[in-house]
Amino acid sequence: MDYAIKKSHSEWRSELGDEKFAVLREAGTERPGTGELLDESRAGTYTCGACDAELFKSGTKFDSDCGWPSFYESVRPEAVELLEDRSLGTVRTEVRCANCGSHLGHVFPDGFGTPTGDRYCMNSISLTFTPAE
Repeated sequence: MDYAIKKSHSEWRSELGDEKFAVLREAGTERPGTGELLDESRAGTYTCGACDAELFKSGTKFDSDCGWPSFYESVRPEAVELLEDRSLGTVRTEVRCANCGSHLGHVFPDGFGTPTGDRYCMNSISLTFTPAE
């Protein structure tokens, strides 16, 4: 995909720092239950931790008991890029920011009881939360 935001490996590392870089640019995963946005319940908007593109609204966040913040849909279908991921010997769907290509997490079709049936399981470190005013 041709992303609007393009930076070199070293530019991303310098801007994000090691921990964020490992998740956002190298598709790492934070440990379950450790993310600072896991229990965030205020109204607001979740944006990409690398480029600030709007990704999720608080009204779509739900407690899925998976250890990561979960949403049932993105703010717009074109806000995220969905890619097949076979990295763990199984097929999953990776979620990336469509604006900069940063790794956010994965989406699963097991969001039972949600309007879409989806569970966007996101890394807290991949997101920035801005409370509603």
